[in-house]
Amino acid sequence: MTTTTSTLLAQLRAILDLTNTEIQVAETRLVQARTEAVRRELSQNAENGRERAEAIEQAIRDLGGYPDVIGPFIGRAAAAVKALTEQAQPFDEALLGDLALEHQLLDRARYLKALAVAADKKDVQALAERLITAHSATVEWLTTVLAEDALGGPAALRRTPLQAATGAAVRLAYVPMTWSVRGLDKAIDTVRSGPPTVSELLNRSAQARDVARKTLTATRDAALETAEKVVRGEGADGTADALHTVRSATGVLDADELPIADYADLNVGQAVAAIKDLDDPADIRTIIAYEEAHKNRQGVISAAQTRLADIAKDVVGIN
Repeated sequence: MTTTTSTLLAQLRAILDLTNTEIQVAETRLVQARTEAVRRELSQNAENGRERAEAIEQAIRDLGGYPDVIGPFIGRAAAAVKALTEQAQPFDEALLGDLALEHQLLDRARYLKALAVAADKKDVQALAERLITAHSATVEWLTTVLAEDALGGPAALRRTPLQAATGAAVRLAYVPMTWSVRGLDKAIDTVRSGPPTVSELLNRSAQARDVARKTLTATRDAALETAEKVVRGEGADGTADALHTVRSATGVLDADELPIADYADLNVGQAVAAIKDLDDPADIRTIIAYEEAHKNRQGVISAAQTRLADIAKDVVGIN
């Protein structure tokens, strides 16, 4: 066995291990898909990864080697560790980890092609070109999703609850607390002074579980809205803007606060047309969150997702 063949086999095995991890990552991302279209795309990515893994295994056999039997298990374990670790990270860090994996696969595929050309292995060269095409497309997609996140929040993928909490904590840590302690006390006291939602729910004889859930949600939303008004009245516009961003991201703005006039009265076609006229990513993200929290019309959400993706591609220079 020549040194070149040994090097080819080593790279193919390394790419196979990384591909098995990539497959598992794609499958763990399924629960974070915002729309059914994205879910189908991720499912197809995982299936395409399995087909690439089979092609890599065959290439290893054709070169006289043997695929690593425990590779898929290692891949699943690596993806499981990655998924667990990233729950304690902001969402962008998790996506950057995915992007790093894809860049490594892309760079190794390019190196594999060079080795195949040097060894005059046409089949391996064709495989390498197939891998380069696939991973280039995934790098472009992840780069777009990251740009969407930078422009106001990902449209294709959702944060997990823990990722959302972690990201919020990081953002709030950098919000300058310039408003007074008296202003904070005033906000808390205003929210605490008997929100009517509790008695209203009890008077309707709602089940205890629904009462608890609705009360907590209503109290949270009322707290955010009241706190925003109070701190803005105290002159702390930066903090008020941060609170408004949280309200926008959770879809609890009032209809008259939305960037599209009379949005609550628009049908699907009208809403989609209005979304196409939006240029501010934050406005688009606000519409997505509001739509998901209220009517949850998939056609509208997909249109908003497409609009945000187009803006993100322009920002990062992807045609």
